[in-house]
Amino acid sequence: MKRASERKHWDDFWKRDRDLDEIYDNDGRIPEEILKRMDIKDSIVMEVGAATARDSVVLAENGAVSIALDYSHEALRLAREAAERAGVRLLLVCGDALALPFKENSIDLVFHQGVLEHFRDPSMLLSENARVLKRGGTVLADVPQTIHIYTVIKKILIAFNAWFAGWETQFTPRSLSILLEKAGFEPTGVYGRFFSPSLAYRILREVLMKVGIRLPLRPVLIPPVHRLRGKIRKCIENSPTGPNLGYIVGIFAEKKEDS
Repeated sequence: MKRASERKHWDDFWKRDRDLDEIYDNDGRIPEEILKRMDIKDSIVMEVGAATARDSVVLAENGAVSIALDYSHEALRLAREAAERAGVRLLLVCGDALALPFKENSIDLVFHQGVLEHFRDPSMLLSENARVLKRGGTVLADVPQTIHIYTVIKKILIAFNAWFAGWETQFTPRSLSILLEKAGFEPTGVYGRFFSPSLAYRILREVLMKVGIRLPLRPVLIPPVHRLRGKIRKCIENSPTGPNLGYIVGIFAEKKEDS
């Protein structure tokens, strides 16, 4: 039976018995990496596969015109809640990532986290990103990194048809760069990130939630140890080997002028 990531997987995922405060965010990595590279004030930015759209909310707070696109109504419900909580305006769009409802050369920045890996032919998504981006515009692709225990666990669950999204792949920094180049982009920056809190804790928390036990989202048992662990993690992430060791790799790339 051929597995695929379908709308139903995501509607079911986002409507599980939890509210916005029970869902992990991205530790602010997306807006952090964007804001240190770009001035987004008055720029048109679009998050594809926005889910809770909390990253888009932060960019809106920093002056961007933020578009949050997803094909899951349950995800857009959470995105609306996130925007209302922050008191910012998001343009919420229910749409297909492979047929974006925007004209060519209209967007300054397109970004997606946890999206590209769900397409068996990721070049189709990147080509559509390139279509709507202005010449010289930027795409950010943030995906699971290949060499990590997360990938091993994921592959085992997929083999037993137990992965929540049906199917998913992963990338190395090199393979992601090659994909972007083939789609008409020039890579300009890369970063890597580790799980925080750890993958083991997240798995434990998910298992216990199924039996009605809710652990804290981000536990701090011994503050000095927690801070030291955070400093060590940040040091590795910011090193040249960070993108090859973390569970996440993200690459910024500019649309080539002749694309």
